Amino acid sequence: MNRQDFSYHLPEHLIAHHPLTDRAASRLMLINRDTGVYEHRMFADIVDILQPGDCLVINDTKVIPARLRGNLETGGEVELLLHQRIDQHRWEVLCKPGRKCQPGTRLIFGDGAIVATVDEIVDDGLRNVTMTYDGDWDELLDQYGEVPLPPYIKEEAEKDRYNTVYAEHEGSVAAPTAGLHFTDEILKQIEAKGVDIVRITLHVGLGTFRPVKADDITQHHMHSEYYRVEEAAAEKINRTKDRGGRVIAVGTTSCRTLESCVDDKGRIVSGTGWTDIYIYPGFEFRAIDGLLTNFHLPESTLIMLVSAISSRAHVLAAYQAAIDEEYRFYSFGDACLFIR
Repeated sequence: MNRQDFSYHLPEHLIAHHPLTDRAASRLMLINRDTGVYEHRMFADIVDILQPGDCLVINDTKVIPARLRGNLETGGEVELLLHQRIDQHRWEVLCKPGRKCQPGTRLIFGDGAIVATVDEIVDDGLRNVTMTYDGDWDELLDQYGEVPLPPYIKEEAEKDRYNTVYAEHEGSVAAPTAGLHFTDEILKQIEAKGVDIVRITLHVGLGTFRPVKADDITQHHMHSEYYRVEEAAAEKINRTKDRGGRVIAVGTTSCRTLESCVDDKGRIVSGTGWTDIYIYPGFEFRAIDGLLTNFHLPESTLIMLVSAISSRAHVLAAYQAAIDEEYRFYSFGDACLFIR
């Protein structure tokens, strides 16, 4: 399969640059993952679409203000994007401009409140840096950091609006955007209907922004991301499977987490770890029955994942219908639900 097989043309005006005032006011395209037949609905209809005995799996990660803007000690502006924390003072980061961030270089943020020293260059041009600072790290990051919105979003957003209402565990550099549509009220209605809502955690890393460059998509490699599935969560999901209910992942991050910790009998195994699972057509899903997600960038790993849960032809046809109906696309855009 070639990268270009997952391309489509999106008019610029359909990219959602800001969130709706009402999270649940988004549109929802309901897609039969087997036949590709779709319906135009509203997101609030998800309460009616889900059935008693289903299990909705949400990712409760929280986005941190992971972008720091400052200066090289020798002069000149620099931008640093936190990727993964190594230990209390060391991070794996992306630096811009990278050519000026060689080992030994010192980067100054907040007039010296935070100093990052480049230790080494690692895979994919990332750097390991050591942070020195006075005070509480989280408070400093909140003061000097910015929410690292995707590059196609041109407007600033409030930190809380680029997080789900159930975000709890800090550690992501991008939001699990399928969950942005939920309100506390809709979640209460879903639970009242007899649907289990299960929390898991996957901290979204830079892989979300990383384009597929290889023409042969099988040659692409994902960055590793940290996940956690508690024993109680695994038990609830497995009970859903036992009673014949549907396991529906909210977002590609929940999907990738569950498919990373399912055994050969289709049982979810609790635990923590790192996953670099890469899902594209031909992948055999063993953990999930349905997927709620947004509309994704052309040629991205995310559109390849949804093409695996349905088919490339079904997905591209649905995307064209969404374009014709002027759905809003990408992180702050509308949603689609692939389900049987």
